[in-house]
Amino acid sequence: MVVAGTLAVAGCAEHPVGPSTATGGHGLYKVGNPYQVSGVWYYPTVDYGYVETGIASWYGEDFHGGATANGETYDMNALTAAHRTLPMPSMVRVTNLENGRQIALRINDRGPFVNNRIIDVSRRAAQLLGFEIQGTARVRVEIMEAESRQLAALYGAGGVPAGPSIAMAPTAAASPPAAAAPTAVVTTTVLPPPPGATAAPAAPPVPVKVPPKPIVGTASLAAAPQPDGRVTVVPVRKTAMFIQAGAFADPGNATRLQMKLASLGHAQIVPAVIGTQKFYRVRVGPINSLADADAMLDRVVAAGHPEARLIVD
Repeated sequence: MVVAGTLAVAGCAEHPVGPSTATGGHGLYKVGNPYQVSGVWYYPTVDYGYVETGIASWYGEDFHGGATANGETYDMNALTAAHRTLPMPSMVRVTNLENGRQIALRINDRGPFVNNRIIDVSRRAAQLLGFEIQGTARVRVEIMEAESRQLAALYGAGGVPAGPSIAMAPTAAASPPAAAAPTAVVTTTVLPPPPGATAAPAAPPVPVKVPPKPIVGTASLAAAPQPDGRVTVVPVRKTAMFIQAGAFADPGNATRLQMKLASLGHAQIVPAVIGTQKFYRVRVGPINSLADADAMLDRVVAAGHPEARLIVD
């Protein structure tokens, strides 16, 4: 079973954004600084365009009741998941590419860090996605932009990653004291009406409407977006696994890596356009079984490519 809580052991520098009072069941909003686990660097970031395919795993009883990476309590029966770089909390849509089952999950933990899995879901999520028994599945993970932005706003983060580059506003204690305003004693006297005049009747008191206090803190977080548990089934297409060893803007660099990896298996160059930039991805595969893919990943990493990853396409 993948250890989703490795983050704390690895010493990843994470900083809360927003009020530190958001503890307990709600936890804190976190993005975090780059961190390293088993020689591999991970770069947490706010990415509302995130989409990735790969292998999902799940974690359960060994971690049930423990603290997640953002300070919540892990519940294996809730619809949550661990991710290595997305903000916590954020919402993702996970699709099992093997059976078409699709659900929404809430990211509140870091991981997984074994065999390049891309997401570690709760036991209940694995049950709904249909891979509890087999333990892993080929999946697509997509961030749910509107819900994730709403979570960031409710937690007072605004979707801005924490880190040393963020200029924080000074606290009230650090501000210079304001000059005292001048004061004066004001008194009033009720004068009698002049001779022959009567006093006007006193106006009835006008009720003052006190505006309601804004809902903040845990009360507002209670209205945060949550997974609804609905399972949608989408069409299934045939997929294969590859080990992607690198992506280059220079096709010459891609060709050199392809030649280097040719002794390990069928190495190929796959062009891809991201935005306006064309890249050349070097992949080994296709690979049909997960066991073979894990073994190939180990060989590619041992050949000097620690950033290689297992992808599904």
